[in-house]
Amino acid sequence: MCEAEPVSQANEANTPSKEPRRVAAMFDRVAPGYDRTNTVMVAGQDKRWRRATREALSLQPGERCLDLGAGTGVSTAELARSGADVIGLDISIGMLKAHADRQVPLVAGDALRLPFADDTFNAVTGSFFIRNVVDLDACLAEILRVLQPGGRLVLCEVSRPAWKPYRAAHGLFVKRILPKVAARVASDPEAYKYLAETTMDWPDQAAFAERIVKAGYRKVAWRNLAGGAVALHRGFK
Repeated sequence: MCEAEPVSQANEANTPSKEPRRVAAMFDRVAPGYDRTNTVMVAGQDKRWRRATREALSLQPGERCLDLGAGTGVSTAELARSGADVIGLDISIGMLKAHADRQVPLVAGDALRLPFADDTFNAVTGSFFIRNVVDLDACLAEILRVLQPGGRLVLCEVSRPAWKPYRAAHGLFVKRILPKVAARVASDPEAYKYLAETTMDWPDQAAFAERIVKAGYRKVAWRNLAGGAVALHRGFK
């Protein structure tokens, strides 16, 4: 993993489009075909990323883990394979209802106001969710609050490919090709234009890692997946 070093703070905008009710409504609309659309758009790599997140957490039977932005619970179910006690949380009721038959507990809630006591979890994670929150620093602080001392955070999120030719090709895919694919397979193609915008606006690996450091986490580091188009970020309370 790459260790975090001080860098200038990213200036992502807290735009009205990230207002919690609007985000929840958007994900309610895409819920029916969300899992299928994601798998198609990333050529099945989502399964590999979920497995990598579970392995990075190193969960043990009996530990408590919170999966933020759990959506339909597909990531929560993957984490539960470790034997840990995992609970998923999402702001979208539609996403939670899309696969209510999953054998994992899923609850509705806002990542900025978690309905859990201080020092509750051994680990907190989330996949492709934190770039959708309206206040990144407040979310990181809230996660730190519910982590036990020594507990770990692992976030799987979009990132910036390091190799310039790949970065250019990836940007073209996100801005031009992804919306066209979504138009064919998604239940709400307009939502995927928003997701493309948040992908391009998201800070790179070092800038995001520095935000995690500033939020109070220790031993912050990251590991690139998919050539840096995705990254796993880690930190400890």
